[in-house]
Amino acid sequence: MRVSLLAAEAAGAETLLFDGPFLTRLPIYAPENPARNDEQRALVDAVRRCDGILVGSPGYHGSVSGLIKNALDQLEDLNRDERPYLDGRAFGCIVTAYGWQACGTTLVALRSIAHALRAWPTPLGVMLNTTTPLFDDQGACVDAKGAAQLEMVARQVVEFATLRATHAGRLV
Repeated sequence: MRVSLLAAEAAGAETLLFDGPFLTRLPIYAPENPARNDEQRALVDAVRRCDGILVGSPGYHGSVSGLIKNALDQLEDLNRDERPYLDGRAFGCIVTAYGWQACGTTLVALRSIAHALRAWPTPLGVMLNTTTPLFDDQGACVDAKGAAQLEMVARQVVEFATLRATHAGRLV
């Protein structure tokens, strides 16, 4: 995620990272309970303001992790907004998994969630196979192809968000 966020910033985006420790503080989404903690409000408010989103998930047993799914479930709180859910927003998918099969099924699941939330998944979905070394101890991507894909998906999110914002409300 950090590689992609740096590329998004280089392309002119303002970014915000919701990392694993943050996601662990999100309670399980319960629509029947309208009370929200500070983390839930911060996540939903940030997404409400954004024009694009990058979501990275490990592939666990053929699908997205529970932490990621729970974070995305929180976006149900956007259902009555002027822009409901992720309507009209770019959605970049990044998947890491131990093997290509898990990468593929997790990417399909993440893209399906994006569609259900009315987002526009980017043409490129990144799959990083963790059976080979991908990152060094400082978090730098040591796989040139992987790094290029992480940068490209970020640029696609920024490009779509910019085009959408520029042409919102105009028929072409």
